[in-house]
Amino acid sequence: MCGINGIIDFSSQNNTHRVAAMNKALAHRGRNNEGIWRDEVTNHITLGHKRLSIIDTSNAGKQPIHSHNGRYVMIFNGEIYNYKTLKKQLDYPFKSNTDSEVILAAFSKWGIDCVKRLEGMFAFAIWDNLEKKLFLVRDRLGIKPLYYYRNKNRYIFSSEMRSLLASGVVPKKLDHHGLEDFLRYQTIHAPRTMIENVCVLLPAHYVEISKTEWIERCYWQAHYTEQKIGTTYKTIKKDIYERLNEAVEKRLIADVPFGAFLSGGIDSSIIVGLMSQMSNQKINTFCVSFEEEEFSEAKYARLVANKFGTEHHNIQLKPNDFLDIIPKALTAMDHPSGDGINTYIVSKVAKQNGIDMALSGMGGDELFAGYDLFTMLNKFNNNKWVGKLPIFLKSNIGKLRQKYRPSVASDKFFGLLSQKDWKLDYTYPLIRQIFLDKRIKTFLQKKELTENRVRTTLKNLAKQKGFKELPFLSQISVAELFTYLQNVLLRDADQMSMAHTLEIRVPFLDHKLIEYVLQVPDSFKYPHSPKKLLVDSVGDLLPTQVVNRQKMGFTLPWQIWLKNDLFSFCNERIESLASRSEFNQEEVIKVWKQFLHNDPRVSWARVWNLVVLENWLQEHQIFTSSSLFTPTSDSNLI
Repeated sequence: MCGINGIIDFSSQNNTHRVAAMNKALAHRGRNNEGIWRDEVTNHITLGHKRLSIIDTSNAGKQPIHSHNGRYVMIFNGEIYNYKTLKKQLDYPFKSNTDSEVILAAFSKWGIDCVKRLEGMFAFAIWDNLEKKLFLVRDRLGIKPLYYYRNKNRYIFSSEMRSLLASGVVPKKLDHHGLEDFLRYQTIHAPRTMIENVCVLLPAHYVEISKTEWIERCYWQAHYTEQKIGTTYKTIKKDIYERLNEAVEKRLIADVPFGAFLSGGIDSSIIVGLMSQMSNQKINTFCVSFEEEEFSEAKYARLVANKFGTEHHNIQLKPNDFLDIIPKALTAMDHPSGDGINTYIVSKVAKQNGIDMALSGMGGDELFAGYDLFTMLNKFNNNKWVGKLPIFLKSNIGKLRQKYRPSVASDKFFGLLSQKDWKLDYTYPLIRQIFLDKRIKTFLQKKELTENRVRTTLKNLAKQKGFKELPFLSQISVAELFTYLQNVLLRDADQMSMAHTLEIRVPFLDHKLIEYVLQVPDSFKYPHSPKKLLVDSVGDLLPTQVVNRQKMGFTLPWQIWLKNDLFSFCNERIESLASRSEFNQEEVIKVWKQFLHNDPRVSWARVWNLVVLENWLQEHQIFTSSSLFTPTSDSNLI
C-alpha cells in the first residue's frame, strides 16, 4: 500500500520540485521508501511514489519501477492477490517478488487489457516512453483512490487531494455543486470533489492521456457477468461459501504482521472465523468499545474472539480520549466526510500493536441486504400503486404524520409521498439523504439545486446492459456499491487507515463474489432474519448470540458527546460556517439550536456534517473565489 503522484506536462517544464512537494504531502501513506523519476529527454512526465511494503519488503520493490526493456515506467498503490498465478503466465525476466512488477510484465504482454486479469485493489500509472502516453487505472470497486486535475497541457494526479494542492498549481476553490452534494449525502460523489476542477477517476475505469487526447473507458460492470449461479438454495450456499473463503484466503498474502477489525457483528465475525480456520498463527483482532453500555459491542466481539482464539485488543474509549483524538482525525481527513472517525481510532491502535495490514467486514451489508433500507425499498417496490395516487392526497397524509409524529423519518416519508412514483431512482436517493432539499435551499439561499448525483448515478446504471434484469434487491446492492460504499465507506477507510500507514483489505468486495451474489434471486435473501443467506452459507461458523443480536453497527455515542464534551468544538465551527457568504446564517444556527433542544427532526449526523465541513474548509484553506488563489512560484517550491 502506497501513495502515488505524477505530473504530465507537454509544455516540457521540469516538475521534479512539484512532485517532491506532493510526495512530502503523502509521507503518511508510505514510510518505507520514496522515489521520483523524470523523463529527462522531454520533461513530459514526472512520477513520484511513497511506499508501504506489504509484499516483498526488500528494496527490489522500490518505485517508480521500469520494465526490463526501458519502455514502461510505473507507480502503483494497492495489492494484486492473484499476482503469483499471473506470474506463471508471463515470460519475463523478473528481478523481484513484488506484485507491482507482475503488473508491469502483464502490461508489457497484454497492454491495457491486462487490467481485466487483475484481482485486487489498485490505482496505478504507467508511462509509455515509446508512444509518449500515460495510462491511469483504478480498481473495479474504487477501493484505492485516484484524483486528478486537468489544465490545458498539464495533468496532475495523486492518491490524495492534499497532494494535488501541495503541487502549488491547483486552485483551492470550492466546487458549489460538490457543496450541495455534501449537504445531501455527507460526501461528494465521483467524479466530482469539493474542489473545483479536481476529479476522482471512476472505479473500473482507465484513462489514456497523450498530447492530443484524453480517452476514458470502463472495463468492468458488476451487474454484467458470464458467471452462472446454482438452481437450489443448497448449491448457492455452497458456492457463496467457496467464493468467500477464497476471497479471505487471497487477502492473507502478506510479508508483514496482519490482523482484523472485529465489531462483533455478523460480517466482521465471519471474516475473523474464516481467517482463523486457514491461518497457522493467532489472529490479532481489534474492537472499539465505550463506557456507555448502549453503544458498546465489546461483549459480542469478545465472544467471537474467544471462540476463535484470537489475540484480542479491546479499545475502551472515554469522552476525554475522543477529545484528544478528534483534531488529529479531522486533520487526517483528505476529503470531507461525516463518517470515518471510528476507522481512524481502530487503525491507530492496530498500528501501535505492530500490525501493517488488517481485514475488514465492510461490504457485507451492501451485498447481502443487511440494511433496513433494503426492507423499506422492497415494500415500496411491492406497493408502487401508492406512488400513483393523487399528489394532494399523498401530501395530506404526509403532513399529518409530520405534525403528530415529527422526526427525520416523517420528513422523508412526506418526501416519498411527494414523488411522482416509487421507482428506485426516486426512493433510494431520498432514503439515503442527510439534509433534504428543502432545508438545503434555505441554507444556501437558492430556489433550485443542481440534479441529485445519486439519482443521476441510478439513471445511468439503468441504461447499462444487465442492470434491469437483476433481482430488485440486487439493484439496491448495486446502488449501494457505487454510491454510499464507494464514496463514503471506502474513501473513509482509505484516508483514515493510511493516516497511520495501515492497509485495509475487504474480502466481501471480491469482484467474483459480487458478480455471483448479485444474480441470486430475492426469494433467497428476503424476507428472512438479517443476512440469512450469508449466515446459512457459512454453516455453524458463528455463535448464535452473534447471529441473533440486534444490529448496532460501528457507532460512536455522538448524540451525547456533541451536547456535552464536544459542545465548544462544534459550536465554534457551526458559527464559523454560518458566517460564510454561501450560507444563510440564521438557518444554520437554527438547525444547531434545534439539535441542542432535542428536536427529533434534527439528528446528530446532520449537525456533525456541518462541523466536519467547516473544519475541512479551514484545514485546507479552501476559498470561494479564484481571485484569492495565487499559484506557488517555482522558487518557493525548490
